Amino acid sequence: MAVIVKQLHPVFVGQVTGVDLREPLDEATVAEINVAINRFGVLVFPGQFITDEQQMAFSRRFGDLETTVKVYRKDYVSRLDPHVADVSNLDQDNRIRRKDDRLRLNALGNRLWHSDSSFKRVPARFSLLSARAIPTEGGETQFADMRAAWDALPDRTKARLEGLICEHTQLFSRAKIAFTDWSEEERVKMAPVPQVLVRAHPGSGRKSLFLSSHAGRIQGMEEPEARMLLMDLMEHATQREFVHTHRWTVGDLAMWDNRCTMHRAREYDETQVRDMHRTTVSDGKPTVAEAA
Repeated sequence: MAVIVKQLHPVFVGQVTGVDLREPLDEATVAEINVAINRFGVLVFPGQFITDEQQMAFSRRFGDLETTVKVYRKDYVSRLDPHVADVSNLDQDNRIRRKDDRLRLNALGNRLWHSDSSFKRVPARFSLLSARAIPTEGGETQFADMRAAWDALPDRTKARLEGLICEHTQLFSRAKIAFTDWSEEERVKMAPVPQVLVRAHPGSGRKSLFLSSHAGRIQGMEEPEARMLLMDLMEHATQREFVHTHRWTVGDLAMWDNRCTMHRAREYDETQVRDMHRTTVSDGKPTVAEAA
């Protein structure tokens, strides 16, 4: 059966049918998916009841997988494979986390607009998130198209942004929600890393803003001015015309390109289980070297 892509939003997001991600895919099908992700930035595959092993196998068709971030505490234990991020409200014993659980409080930062792994020197290329259990309402994921946001900027603003280098760290993003429970060892590991503010998206040839809640400074700019500029850009890039809200159904898998989109999770009733598993494909090179 041929791959079929239906556009879900006026400027981005496609729904993909005609493919079973539980089965090995041939090169032609992978090529079609690559074309689709380059065009739409976000792809939704409904009805994919896959295992972690199947999700990892599919994800590896697009590059090397990241391992999960384990900078929280030495006693942190994941219930999943190191290449699968546990984007859930469950602890290692599959119990719903307490309100005061440190990892839960840290994970509230996922409700901020961000690009996955922008706090790493080599950021993420693709993220793939599958819904294993969802609450009865809430818990949606919103996506924002950074290429369309760039296109809508005035020429004078575009000229100002070209060549700027931001500094990204989880310390910046979590400070926005007053989460500061970091050990000194963790703070050292999460030292800010440089990322370009404007990227050329390889798959489409279009320019894109590279924004994230992890961005807190701009090199060569006074910090108040830098933060004001970043807030203005974030407000611009998340206007309604650039945003799509995905309402999850169990079995959905969403794949997005972090080089040209941002995303955020939405609130839900945390007495209910929300079990989401994410694999992340590394971009393979730092953005600053890429710009140079």
